[in-house]
Amino acid sequence: MRAHLQAGVAIYNAGRYHAAHDAWEDRWLDLESGSDDEQFLHGLIQFTAAVFHARNGNWSGATGLAASASEYLAALPADYRSVDVGAVRDYLATMARDPEVIERERPLALTHEGAVVGPTDLDLDATLVAADVLAEEDSYDVAVVDRASEYARADLAADVASSPFVSLLFDFVREPAHRGVVFQRLSEHVDRRRSREEDVDGLFE
Repeated sequence: MRAHLQAGVAIYNAGRYHAAHDAWEDRWLDLESGSDDEQFLHGLIQFTAAVFHARNGNWSGATGLAASASEYLAALPADYRSVDVGAVRDYLATMARDPEVIERERPLALTHEGAVVGPTDLDLDATLVAADVLAEEDSYDVAVVDRASEYARADLAADVASSPFVSLLFDFVREPAHRGVVFQRLSEHVDRRRSREEDVDGLFE
């Protein structure tokens, strides 16, 4: 849960309000309906959707989602899974009354474990979640990112001193201005690694 939660928070705080929910949705769908975690993620997903619609001037969509998100979060503690749910509820109440507040000031920043988390704050597990979300959202080949993530984990398990997959996946998430170039390099490394694996496999056929 932590990696997905933190990845979504970081993506949201980077201004990718639509993409943020994808970090939470897979986990949310697997949860028992009505459980605290299910209500929590459902509320956050609708919160980010409300912000997204308000940013695009869809006031009725924003107010409806703000009210619905508030209902999902209503019974949770003010601090739940180290997210300031109380601040989210307060902001949702403001949006429900006045969605145009989003034109006067930046949307609420989400905090996790007491800090406003951005892409540069993510550890590897959360970075891999974020990389998958951003690849899909920005129409990169998700299969390449997934394979790179497998290689990154394998390199760490093998105690590889400097894995290009680890460093490039961090760059893919942290450097949006260079994401295309980083993805190209990542793809090249994946192709080379896959070719080496196929060469080795061929020796035993």
